[in-house]
Amino acid sequence: MARALGLSRTTVSESLRDEPRVHLATRQRVQAHARAVGYRFNPLASSILSEVRRTRLSAFHGVLAAVSLEEPRRPPFTGPFWRELLRGAAARAEQLGFKLEQFVVGEPGVSVHRLDTILQSRGIRGVLIMPAWDQPELTQLDWQHYTGVYADYLIDHPALHSVCPDHPRAMVTALERLKQLGYRRPGLALQEHESARLQHRWAGAFLADVRLNRRFAFVPPLIEPQLNVARFKKWFQRYQPDVVLGHRAEIVGWMKDCGARVPQTHGFCCLNTSINATPCAGLDQQPYQIGVRGVEIVISQLHRNEYGIPELPCNTTVPSRWVDGPTLPS
Repeated sequence: MARALGLSRTTVSESLRDEPRVHLATRQRVQAHARAVGYRFNPLASSILSEVRRTRLSAFHGVLAAVSLEEPRRPPFTGPFWRELLRGAAARAEQLGFKLEQFVVGEPGVSVHRLDTILQSRGIRGVLIMPAWDQPELTQLDWQHYTGVYADYLIDHPALHSVCPDHPRAMVTALERLKQLGYRRPGLALQEHESARLQHRWAGAFLADVRLNRRFAFVPPLIEPQLNVARFKKWFQRYQPDVVLGHRAEIVGWMKDCGARVPQTHGFCCLNTSINATPCAGLDQQPYQIGVRGVEIVISQLHRNEYGIPELPCNTTVPSRWVDGPTLPS
C-alpha cells in the first residue's frame, strides 16, 4: 500500500490509526485506498505491537483492563465475592495469553475521562467491568475503541454484554433442596437494595415457585431498606418460617435470639456462601467461574474485532452450586 501511494510505511501506518500528526488529506487518501482494496485494520494486533514497543519485551501478553468503581456505600461483605471473581478473571486471562490489570475509577486522579486517556495511550482495548454496588456510569469512555463486558447482572450506561449468576435457577435449586429436607415454610429475607439491583430476581423466583408450584406454605418475603435485627425478629415471630433464605450469616444469630435452634428446629440457606466467613449451607454463586467466563467473552470479541456498544446486549448466566453446611441438616 505504501508503494502504491508513494508514501512511507510509517505515514501509512499512522494514517490508518488516524494519527493527528499526519495531514488530514493524507490520512483520508490512505484510508480511502485501504477501503478500496478491502484492508481491515486489526486494533488488537496494533495494541500488541504498541505494547511490545513500549516494554521492549520479546514475548508479550496482551493487556486487559479490570475496571472497578470506588464506592463508599458498598458493604464490606461483598469483598470476598469480588476478589474471587477477579482471581478467576486474572487466571483465565493468563491462560489465554493476556495480562489483567486493575484500574479503579474514583481513586485520586482517576476519573472516567482520565481512564479513557490511560487505556488509549496503553493500547488496551478489552475491558472487564467489575461488579458495582450501584449502577455503573462509564458512558464517558470512548467505546468505539473498546470491547467490554460487565461481570454482574445489569448495566445500562452503556448497555454492554454481561455475565452473572443465574439467580432464578439458583433459587429453584435452593427450594428443591429445602423441600427434600422436609421444610414447609421457607421465608426470604433481603435488604431492599440487594433485591432491587437485580430487578428483584431472587424475590420473583421465590414468589413464583411458592405461589405457582404450591409446594410450600406462603410466608411473605421480608424486604427492608435496612435489614436489621429488630425488623427481622418482628417478621420471624409473626410468620414463623421454618427455614430462612438470605445473604448474611448474621441472620442465624437473629434466629437464635428468637428461640430457634439451627439446624435442629430451623434452617438457614445462604444465597451467596462466598461472602460469609461463617460456614453456611446454601448457594455458591461461583464468582471464580464468572470471572473466567467474562474474560473469555472479552477476548473472543477482541479476536473478532467487535468494538463499541453492542446493538443487542446479551446476558450470559453461570449456574450456582449447592453447598452443604452446618445451618441445614445433612
